Amino acid sequence: MRSGASPRRRVRPPRRSRGKAVRAAGVVLVTLAALAAPAAAEFRSVEAPAAVLYDAPSRAAKPVAVVSRHYPVELVVVTEGWVKVRDHTGALSWLERRLLAERRTVLVTAASAPVRERPEDAAPVVFFAAQNVALERLEAGPVGWLRVRHVDGASGFVRSAAVWGD
Repeated sequence: MRSGASPRRRVRPPRRSRGKAVRAAGVVLVTLAALAAPAAAEFRSVEAPAAVLYDAPSRAAKPVAVVSRHYPVELVVVTEGWVKVRDHTGALSWLERRLLAERRTVLVTAASAPVRERPEDAAPVVFFAAQNVALERLEAGPVGWLRVRHVDGASGFVRSAAVWGD
């Protein structure tokens, strides 16, 4: 060895135990799985007599539609004063948050939906709801059924496949 020269040392990266690497990968996998898991859709209805839907979260944005009271929407993004919503056609737009109610409604998407006394296809029909009529969603019934109420007060059970917003 030369004088004044320091001995060469091999520098090794710090060792990680295999257990830590597996646990770290497990955390990543759990996190990715949590991100991939579908969140339950959250629905609300319009409370104001009429509400303007915009293409951006601002009153200065372009209006794309006007909807009436009880119109159901799915909440996609919620900000301080605005909500990005999806309607029954799949269209996305922005709505002022203050115009929404906690009340849930569903929109009849079938040409006509029989609302029955009981959640059974053979049960007597209470009334028929026409396409694009909003019904208040009272509760989930047995699988495939919803308990609903019309604005005139009549209530019963409708097939969930005949409505949107649940």
